[in-house]
Order: sequence, then C-alpha cells, then structure tokens
Amino acid sequence: MKIALWILIFLGTFSIMEFMAWFTHKYVMHGFLWSLHKDHHKKDHDSWFERNDAFFIFYAIVSMVCFYLGAETEFWYGWPLGFGILAYGIAYFMVHDIFIHQRFKWFRNANNWYARGVRRAHKIHHKHLSKEDGECFGMLVVPFKYFKK
Repeated sequence: MKIALWILIFLGTFSIMEFMAWFTHKYVMHGFLWSLHKDHHKKDHDSWFERNDAFFIFYAIVSMVCFYLGAETEFWYGWPLGFGILAYGIAYFMVHDIFIHQRFKWFRNANNWYARGVRRAHKIHHKHLSKEDGECFGMLVVPFKYFKK
C-alpha cells in the first residue's frame, strides 16, 4: 500500500509542477523577478549561463530539502515529493533547454506531433521581448491550438 501511495505522490507532484512552472513563469518571471528572466528573452551577455537559470536552482534546492527531510525525519513523503520535483526538472531541462533552445545539440530531428506543438507554443511565447503581453507560459502542457496544422 505504501508503494502505491509513494507512486501517487510522485506522479501528483510531477503533474503539479507543470502548474507551478506556468504560475512561476507568468507571475514571477514575467512579474517582480523579470530582471532574472529577461536575458532569456533577449540575450544581453556572452555567457552560456543565463540569470534565468536561478529559477532552476531554486527548484533544485526545494527538491534537495524534500530528500533531506525524507531521510532525516519522519517526513517519509519527502522522497516522492523530491523525486517528483526532480523528474519534472529533468523533463523541463530536456524539453526547454535542450530540445527547444538547443543549449546542447541533441534531439534536433524530433519532429512528431507533440514536439511541433510544444515548439510552436514556445516560439509564440518568445515573440514578446518584454514582460508584458506574454502568452503560452506552460512547458509540457500547452494549448491544443498549437498542435493543429
């Protein structure tokens, strides 16, 4: 029974992270922390790293705190929470940083229905260079209209 609950917490956390990414992107990154996110929309430096990467570090720390609590306290569900956040972070990195922005030159030939839809939605998001008038803030789940031909 505990393993089923563990899996349910892990899957639930992974799913909720898509909403957290959308919320953080729309209201934090395009809001009061635009100063950290703006270099992602309009590169103003020569570094491979972006100030925007600080958001990734924040969620990595949250995940590590969950692992610590799961290991050092009675908070056993820290493990599935931490792994759910970690798994979403890996998926986000693979889709956003590698597939879409090609920070590493992998998955260049991915051209299936889902890949095209996610790529289209992100392209629409990046057509706005300022924090205002943004659209399509999700990553793994985007509006269906981007999947139509």
